Formats: sequence, structure tokens, C-alpha cells
Amino acid sequence: MAVIPFYPIGTPGQAWGAAEIALWRSQQIRQRSYADDVLAVIEPLRQRFDVVQYGQVVYGAERFPLMAVRSRDWQPSSPNVLITGGVHGYETSGVQGALRFLAEYAQAYAGRVNLLVAPCVSPWAYERVQRWNFDAIDPNRSFKPASRAQECATLMDLIAPLHGKWAMHLDLHETTETDESEFRPAVAARDGKAFEPGQIPDGFYAVCDAANPQLEFQSAIIEAVKRVTHIADADENGAMIGSPAIAPGVIAYELQALGLCASISGARYCTTTEVYPDSPRTTPEQCIEAQMAALCAGLDFLIKNG
Repeated sequence: MAVIPFYPIGTPGQAWGAAEIALWRSQQIRQRSYADDVLAVIEPLRQRFDVVQYGQVVYGAERFPLMAVRSRDWQPSSPNVLITGGVHGYETSGVQGALRFLAEYAQAYAGRVNLLVAPCVSPWAYERVQRWNFDAIDPNRSFKPASRAQECATLMDLIAPLHGKWAMHLDLHETTETDESEFRPAVAARDGKAFEPGQIPDGFYAVCDAANPQLEFQSAIIEAVKRVTHIADADENGAMIGSPAIAPGVIAYELQALGLCASISGARYCTTTEVYPDSPRTTPEQCIEAQMAALCAGLDFLIKNG
């Protein structure tokens, strides 16, 4: 019989209140620097791109500028592409993959696509290596009107002027062992629900919109990534993380209903990438390379197919 972990905050069966959230927050330790890892890396990009501060998140005495990198020669006739990383702050390769793509590959697409890249949507969580924000809210369930998550509301304001005019949105994520050991037990405790164990897929997979799967596009990303790291197999039930695999390495979610970041642009082509950095079959470097491979494959598909 599997052992169901007891989360050490709260009372089983009771949703958290302000005291439990404050206790949880007090246990989140700053482990790395957004200024050093993200802001300092963005600064040299000003030579080739427009860098804009699209807002800030304010948590107590802490203030984090939210930065986006934009194609300098924005062409009204070119397709608009949104790239987001670090919606979950602990998912490192999404942040680093977006930044390295900007440094190494983005210039090759100048004049062919218009890029807007928000490489680290959740800086407080990035520093704490945490899924939730300061208020114990999961940003990637909070991209909805009147969002209570500062990170989400600010990003939605940034892209709103071009809503419906985005051709593609690539949202870079990871699935890790801590999803099962920490974050899913935490959300169950926070919401006063029972934790139900799941299974983490071993490898890269993509999450598409059930209402608009665009499987040819998803498969192009899978084909590119498999040259860098392995693709997750479906389990004995033909599923990954409880969702049926609708193509090799691809599952579908109701993106808008769940409040996921990949729903916000209304783009024809959208995907959420999920690398698995804890696998013995890959490395952190390969995970970053997989994110870049997914980005390049998506852009190449868009340029070829329109």
C-alpha cells in the first residue's frame, strides 16, 4: 500500500487560512538571485532588441521588475510570437532556455517573425525555487480575468493590445519529482483535499489546447526535441499525468478553463513544453537545449506553414 504523505502545514480536510499561508511563506528561503540570473543576462540584449519593463510585482519590501525582450524592427506584416518562461519559478530550464534562445538564436529570425519574450514571469518564485507565488497562488492556474496573481495580471496587460493577433505562443515548463513529493501534496493541503498520488512521465512532452490541438505543429516540436533528449512514453493506460496521449509525447488540456498561461494569447499555434530534469537519462544542460530546440522548431514550422 502506498504511503500518503501528510503535508506539515494545516489540518487535513481544512483549507488554509491566513495563518497557514503565512507559515508556508516563512519557510520559503531565497536560494538564487533574479537580478544576477535574469536581469544581468537581459542587459546585453539591449544591443539587438528592445528591452521593456512591463510592470513589477511587489511583495512586502521586495520589488521585482518584470522584463520583456521585443524584436527591434517589429513588422506589421510578420507573424507575432509570444514566448514565456518561468511562470513556475522553480522550472529552471524554461527561464534559461528563453534567455539563451535570445542570446544565440533569436536574431536569426529577425525580419521573419516578431518576437516578444517574457523569460521569467514569476521572479519571487524563481528566487525561492517555488511553484507558487508569495500568496500561495499557482500562477499557471490564474491566467483569468481579474486574476489575484500579480504576475498573471501584468503579463495579460502586456499582451492584450495584440490579443487575437498572435500567431504562436510557446510556454516553457518542466515537470519534476518535486511535483509529486512537494507541490501536489501542498496544493491538496492548501485546498483541504486528499492527496492522490500520481506518476511523473520520464521525458519531454507537450501540452496542447484540447480545443485547438494543431497536432502537426506539436509533432514538429517533438521531432526536434527527440534529437536532444528523450520523449516521455504514455503509461499502461495510454496516458501521461492522467491525461490521454493524443499523439506521441502530446497530451491535451482545456487551457482557458484551467487558467493556463498558454491560453492567454489566442494564438493559432500554442504549446506548453514540459522537460523532465530529474531523469537519469538527461542533464540540466540537455533540458535547456530541449527548450531551445522546441522554440526553433515552432518558429520554423510557423515560417514554413504560416
